[in-house]
This record gives sequence, C-alpha cells and structure tokens, in this order.
Amino acid sequence: MLSKNSDPHEILGVSPDATPAELKRAYRRLAMRWHPDRSDHPQATERFKEIGAAYERLLAGDAVAEEEAGSDAGPAEADDSVARAADIRLNLEISLEEGAAGCRKTVHVTRGNACPTCDGSGEHGMTRTRFCGACHGSGRVHDARRKLVRCEECGGRGLFTERICAACGGSGRELAEVSLEIRVPHGMLPGDELRLAGQGEPGDDELQAGDLYLTVIIHTHPLYQLRGRDLLCRMPVSALAMMAGGEIDVPSLSGVLRETLEPGAADRRTLRLAGKGYPGRGKSAAGDLVIDLEPVFPRKLNARQRKLLLQANAALLDDAAESLPEIAEWRAAYGVE
Repeated sequence: MLSKNSDPHEILGVSPDATPAELKRAYRRLAMRWHPDRSDHPQATERFKEIGAAYERLLAGDAVAEEEAGSDAGPAEADDSVARAADIRLNLEISLEEGAAGCRKTVHVTRGNACPTCDGSGEHGMTRTRFCGACHGSGRVHDARRKLVRCEECGGRGLFTERICAACGGSGRELAEVSLEIRVPHGMLPGDELRLAGQGEPGDDELQAGDLYLTVIIHTHPLYQLRGRDLLCRMPVSALAMMAGGEIDVPSLSGVLRETLEPGAADRRTLRLAGKGYPGRGKSAAGDLVIDLEPVFPRKLNARQRKLLLQANAALLDDAAESLPEIAEWRAAYGVE
C-alpha cells in the first residue's frame, strides 16, 4: 500500500516529466528486482506492492494525456546511459591443480527468462478492475479537516485496472537454470574473478543483459599450502640421507622433481626451488616451491641394517676428531680409548 504522502516518482526513481515508456521501464526493472520469488530481502513483498501502487498512481495521472496524444505520440528518447539488467555473482570452486593448469568447468546459473505466459511483458489476461482500498471506490477521502478531497491513491477514479500476469507477478520473468561451460585460465588465485559478459540476468528491448561474475575458490589441498604464489609443503626425509647428502625426489604440481641435498646435520631445513611453485599469470611471476624437510631417524632395524650401521659407526669412530668431535673431546678429557 502506498501512503498518501509518498512520492511515486521517487519510489520508481523517475523524474516528474517521465514518459509512459520510461515509467514502464522503471517499473519492470524494479519489479524484477523486488519480486518475492526472486528476492530474499525481508521487505521484498511490501516493496513489490509499493512499486506496483506507485506505477498505478502515475498511470492514472497520465491516462488523459495518453488518450489525447493518441497515435501522434513519438517514441521516448533513449537514455544516455544504457540500462542494464542485474548482474549475477557466484562462487567457482576448483582444485589447486585445476587452478594451476587451467581447466574447463560447467556452472549452473539460475536466472530469469522471459515469462512464457506473457512473453516477458508482465501483462496477460483480461483487464481486471478492483476498488481502491483507500477510498472504498468513491474516489474521495476526508482530509485532516474532515473535508472531502480527491483520493491520492487512485487519482480520484475509485478503482484500479490491471492486467498483471499471474504467472510471473508482473515481472515478465520466470526463474530457470542454465548450464554454461567456461574455461578457467591457468594461474587464477583465490578471490580472483571471472567476468562473463551478458550472462547475468537477461535483457530485453529496454535493458541490456547483465554480467555473470565468478569468484574463484580453491579447495584446501592435502599436501600444499598456497601463500601468494608460493607453494609450501612438509616432507619427511631420512636423517641418514640428510647427513650424507645426495639426490632426493620431491613432489611438485608438474610432477616429481629430483633435487640434490647438500650433506650436513640431520636438522630440520628448508629447500626452496625458485619458480617451481604456483604458475604465474600476466605480469605476476611463478612462485617458489618451499619444502620443509623434517629428519626422520630409524625406529627399528633388521639384522642387515644393524650390521651396516655398526660398520658406518665404526668408520666414524676411526676419524672421531673430524666426524664426531664431541665424542673425541670427551674421550680425550677422561682418558677413554
């Protein structure tokens, strides 16, 4: 219900000298946005009714002018700025591997299509007449001084005539799901957006189609963590291999890489492989692969392994001053040979 003091031009967002075509365009745009079947806003129903009442009031005021104009009335001038239907925003969930290499995905979009009942016009069926609820059909109401004045709700007519399509509520749209196959470029990061021009809410003779925006969401990976474009992971390595050095196989998104470890202490260390992380895109270079190497000591030895380790230990003790300096110093200090 539209209150007496409400400005219908302000509700529809049009100027007081708007043409009937401009009024209809504004009404259809707002009705499509606020239709209760399309909007989950708590005030959607009331807002939709208010928009309809404002449109009816303005149509009632313009009825005489339209009849006088007849077939001589010229077309409304096109707006300088193109009116657009609503954009649609969705999340696009992909795996880390899909984001790195690029992929094709099928997305399902629920959007409005032209109502088949009214062919998108929002009007269908026979014209219906209903009495104005404000003046109960009389066209007059009492003002603050109890004087009869013209009813602002119906423009003094006492009734409303309407041909609102019952199937779509006058919006000219019905909801339908469409499937779109898209190509996701390589190197997309979480939060990046893909824009599909014209794949939002459909347009018509008065509205240009909206766009579809897809926000990239990358699933959590069991091995890698994505930090910027660097890939971080943890890898257990034999403590003996860390001490002796040599080649080890490390995982990457492009496959297994063979890298050489420098001999050293069996302590936790970091291996950084430049440019082997998440791929670059545009002016952004590829990230690094950062591997946190964690030493692992043997927990159980079979007879052969024990014999080999004892031989290795004996060889180390033969050159304890170089290989095991702490042991050599302790033995020298306490006379242990």
